[in-house]
Amino acid sequence: MTPALEIAADVRCGRRTARSFAGEAVTAIRASDWRYNAITRLLEQRAFAEADLVDAQIAAGRDPGPLAGVPYCVKDLFDVEGLPTTAGAALRSDAAPARSDAKAISMLRAAGAVLVGTANMDEFAYGFATVNARYGTTRNPHDISRLAGGSSGGSAAAVAAGIVPLSLGSDTNGSIRVPASLTGIYGLKPTHDALPMEGAFPFVASFDDIGPFATSVADLRLVWEVLRGGPAPASGEPARVARLGGWFRDGVDPDLLADIDRIADAIGGAPFVELPEVARARSAAFLMTAAEGGALHLPALRGKAMAYDPATRDRLLAGAMLPASVYLRAREFRSWFLDHTLELFARYDVLICPATPCIAPTVDDPMIEVGGKSVPARAHLGILTQPLSFVGLPVIAAPLLRPGKMPLGIQIVGAPESENRLFEFADTLERMGLIGTSAPPAGEFAATKLHQHWDDHHDRGNSQ
Repeated sequence: MTPALEIAADVRCGRRTARSFAGEAVTAIRASDWRYNAITRLLEQRAFAEADLVDAQIAAGRDPGPLAGVPYCVKDLFDVEGLPTTAGAALRSDAAPARSDAKAISMLRAAGAVLVGTANMDEFAYGFATVNARYGTTRNPHDISRLAGGSSGGSAAAVAAGIVPLSLGSDTNGSIRVPASLTGIYGLKPTHDALPMEGAFPFVASFDDIGPFATSVADLRLVWEVLRGGPAPASGEPARVARLGGWFRDGVDPDLLADIDRIADAIGGAPFVELPEVARARSAAFLMTAAEGGALHLPALRGKAMAYDPATRDRLLAGAMLPASVYLRAREFRSWFLDHTLELFARYDVLICPATPCIAPTVDDPMIEVGGKSVPARAHLGILTQPLSFVGLPVIAAPLLRPGKMPLGIQIVGAPESENRLFEFADTLERMGLIGTSAPPAGEFAATKLHQHWDDHHDRGNSQ
């Protein structure tokens, strides 16, 4: 799929129609998504209607917006007018249809983007693997024997596979950064509450954020600017950069650490710094997630517990039973941890560290090693992301340039409301050839794609 900025330029100057790009995305879903299981609902009729509107605006001499004709998909927890918002849960498949689009979708549509589908996720966004009891497992486009990560795995896989150039996900404890890292694309977890959450199914109010996936810094930044309501002023100064050590290097893939060290050398040095009590921060984030998620779902659990995925249900029930005193202690510690984190940003503008400790685990054995022990990937792939979203920091997940190898990614971390500084730094690294996306290998897919069809592998059919 052509990058978003190129699509918009072609549509706005009349070289291509928005309908033709929408058709390419629809065809790609039907021809290839049977391998990845990224898309849960194909919105073909809506996509062509939105594309035709863009083309009509062009024909009338009006500017349809900076994302003119760009196809995209959204995680299945965004409200899409006329459809039930499933949040990846079978028990919500017959929920009342949404009366209107989520605010983020409305803003992208106003900017000319074209919605083509909804994307797979962990049930109620509680997980890092996109292993879904109702909709199946989303597979990694770089190796379909491996996970795409989660909980926004469908949104990430759709971009990594070239089905769409952009997508939207959500990030509570790492659910954008983990799949971005494992599938080799860019993702943004913004400053907490910086982007519009209206119409996104909630999980943990203290940590929930929405954000985009893309294949370049420029495309990612463009979506961020649309969703925030406009561009931010340039910083005008080089960033002061440090590497996070300690927790963020223990047990991490040596190749990933070596690449981070090469980045430090290439930019003229980046000293090691450490955040205090990171293990406690991760534990506190786990407790707050469980408690808030459990409280949110307790009414439904009382009446429909058996309709939940058991892996989700048990964790939510455990969270609902946590004493209030434990939750309050975790919140109190968060204030302490934020104060000490901000002290680092008095000295540095950007912190870099790994996004995941390893490449994507396999579907058949979804385990990773943490502290010398084999643990479930679904709960633990966010070991390096969770402490950062615990205090609402903005983070760009950026892919290391590793052609021919399974993806690994880094986190580019900033102080609250410093996204523009992060984009400037990421753009520098991309231009230096230190980060960037690599296309998945064609392999077996090239020989088989014409013999399979999306509709043969999805019983949900065409919506809208």
